[in-house]
Amino acid sequence: QVQLVESGGGLVQAGGSLRLSCAASGRTFSSYAMAWFRQAPGKERDFVAAITRTGRSTYYADSVKGRFTISRDNAKNTVYLQMNSLKPEDTAVYYCAAHGALVPARQVIAYDYWGQGTQVTVSS
Repeated sequence: QVQLVESGGGLVQAGGSLRLSCAASGRTFSSYAMAWFRQAPGKERDFVAAITRTGRSTYYADSVKGRFTISRDNAKNTVYLQMNSLKPEDTAVYYCAAHGALVPARQVIAYDYWGQGTQVTVSS
C-alpha cells in the first residue's frame, strides 16, 4: 500500500510558477507509475501529467505541455510537478496518484492510490 501527501499549492498571479511535491510512504515507490490530476469546481478530475517508474518517460495533457514538467526522485520517494507560466484556467485542486502499470494511464479509474489534494489558485 502507498500513502501519498501533496504539498506546494497556493495562490499565484498569472504568469507565475509553483512546484508541487507528492511524498509517498513505503519502500516500493519505484514500483509505481505516478501521475498528477486536477479538478476544478464543478468539473471532472482531469489528467495533467504522468511519469514512468524510472522517470525515463513522461506524458502531458495538451493544455499543460511546454509549461509543466513532471519529475521524480525515487531515493526521496517523491514526485514533483513544476508549473510555469500559470494561467487562471489552471486553478484547481491538484492530486497525485499511483498505479503499478508499466506505462502510466491517463484515466482516473486506472489509479489505485490518491493523495488528499492541494489547492492551486491562479489570479488574473
